[in-house]
Amino acid sequence: MEFPDLGKHCSEKTCKRLDFLPLKCDACKQDFCKDHFTCAAHKCPFAFEKNVQVPVCPLCNNPVPVKKGEIPDMVVGEHIDRDCNYHRKTEKIFTYRCSKEGCKKKEMLRVACDQCRGSFCIRHRHPLDHSCKHGGRPISAAGCTAARASESKPSGASNTLSSSWLAQRLRWRVKR
Repeated sequence: MEFPDLGKHCSEKTCKRLDFLPLKCDACKQDFCKDHFTCAAHKCPFAFEKNVQVPVCPLCNNPVPVKKGEIPDMVVGEHIDRDCNYHRKTEKIFTYRCSKEGCKKKEMLRVACDQCRGSFCIRHRHPLDHSCKHGGRPISAAGCTAARASESKPSGASNTLSSSWLAQRLRWRVKR
């Protein structure tokens, strides 16, 4: 009992604990122990003054004022319907039109030809399907075989050509 003035008693009627580090309630300005310092723990009569939350619109990020007794969700919903300054995007989903003559299909994602760099629909995405006029070899296996067969080589060289082509094709498949 060397320091009788040190610390304060908890203001909660049922507690009255002597606390050397009391906490003061922001609303009622009374001292409380660590167990009763929250407004809910000591049933603070002025808690409504401190429990003011302003909802924020999720679209425009502006605070929406709510009057006492109103439901915040309803007020924010009305704000979105009437007063919200958010500009909705009016982008079209299907924006990439097929470049093939006569085709009017549109795609969500751009499907570009590797040879002519044109934008095509799924049906016309391959160079053989849209009659690609730009240089380059056909991509399909049948097209590769036809291109190899059209090259005029001596008959002895065709066997080595086809075997090297087969080896390259197998290496390509292993890399994938």
